[in-house]
Amino acid sequence: MSTMRAVQVVDYHQNLVMTEVPKPQITGPFDVIVRIGGAGVCRTDLHILEGQWEQKSGITLPYTIGHENAGWVDEIGSAVTNVAVGDKVIVHPLITCGFCRACRSGDDVHCTASAFPGIDTHGGYAEYLKTSARSLVPIADSLEPADVAALADAGLTAYHAAAKAARHLRPADRCVIIGAGGLGHIGIQVLKALTASELIVVDRNPAALELAMSLGADHGVIADGSHVDRVLELTGGAGAEAVMDFVGEGGSTAEGIRMLRQAGDYYVVGYGENIDVPTIDIISSEINFIGNLVGSYTDLTELMVLAARGQVTLHTTSYALDDFQQAVDDLGAGRVRGRAILIP
Repeated sequence: MSTMRAVQVVDYHQNLVMTEVPKPQITGPFDVIVRIGGAGVCRTDLHILEGQWEQKSGITLPYTIGHENAGWVDEIGSAVTNVAVGDKVIVHPLITCGFCRACRSGDDVHCTASAFPGIDTHGGYAEYLKTSARSLVPIADSLEPADVAALADAGLTAYHAAAKAARHLRPADRCVIIGAGGLGHIGIQVLKALTASELIVVDRNPAALELAMSLGADHGVIADGSHVDRVLELTGGAGAEAVMDFVGEGGSTAEGIRMLRQAGDYYVVGYGENIDVPTIDIISSEINFIGNLVGSYTDLTELMVLAARGQVTLHTTSYALDDFQQAVDDLGAGRVRGRAILIP
């Protein structure tokens, strides 16, 4: 049996370890083995190491993480007809059944029998990944797997939330984006492509704000303690119709709620802290809190159209697979502009 290199969680609150494991095998007719061309390093990977997912995923350690994957089709099961060996593909993060009510309605994120490589089964911090034919989106000749890998989850999550908001945002509306990092810088581009609303970006990092402005944001507000007042000033004292919070920790939610107008929508994307709001404030202002997980297969196909057109581009920093620890450390310390990508 051939082996491959893989980066694994051996225990929570411990560093990842590079190891040799068996290369995944085709066992079912719709299985596909993808040779990894790029695997995104995500803040969720840090949360996994902190043990935040231990109860939710219920996985047996050790296992390979990495849920933002793209590459080339290496092997296919007997019934696979939608891709051929050698095709360039991006991998939707979930392996879904196709038969349940959620899958039938295109909401495959809520598939009742899904597996989530990198969360509850082996992921893509490795040379090869096993997934299903249902999960693969072909990518344009002009795109390289390493350049788009992070669109599989970070981009897809940002797209999912931004597309939801775009259904309601009118040209006269304002949307506040908290955090212009890995997800935020994609969300800004998606909102720019899908809406005519005014985009106000809040971040503590001047370089991130500079990037946000270059991507089409209308205002950049530095998070220095006066940012809530500045946003209120920019929205005529009323607050914004929508707030998209890509941070979700460190007090961002309390500040974000103060930036929201009456009957506004608060899109929770980043996570890590509790939302603490008196219920009387929720009813008296009629605000909505909207949770956002990853997007559907259809969302990913739409996002790849924007990517192929050049309307969404990722800012990435590449690392060799062997340098996984450096990538994790850089992300944890806030040194990564855009997304970190591991390349086997």
